[in-house]
Amino acid sequence: MQHYPHIGGNIDSLSFPAPDDTASIQWQLGLTDKETYTRSMLSVGDVSIVVYLHESLTPEQALNRLVEHYKAWAVNQPGGRR
Repeated sequence: MQHYPHIGGNIDSLSFPAPDDTASIQWQLGLTDKETYTRSMLSVGDVSIVVYLHESLTPEQALNRLVEHYKAWAVNQPGGRR
């Protein structure tokens, strides 16, 4: 099993193993609840990666979340833009 990034929900921005080609995954949340993540592809040109999106996010919201996280990361690097 390979690790895939998860976007949204309680495990936002963490990577967890998932079976190859699984369409969706449910993770335990507390004792009785579960969160569902759906497999999706992010691609630029010929390169793509698999991510799992929380059921509450649209693909546009997930991409926006990734961009905002990247901006915050870049600002907090030594010499980052302020």
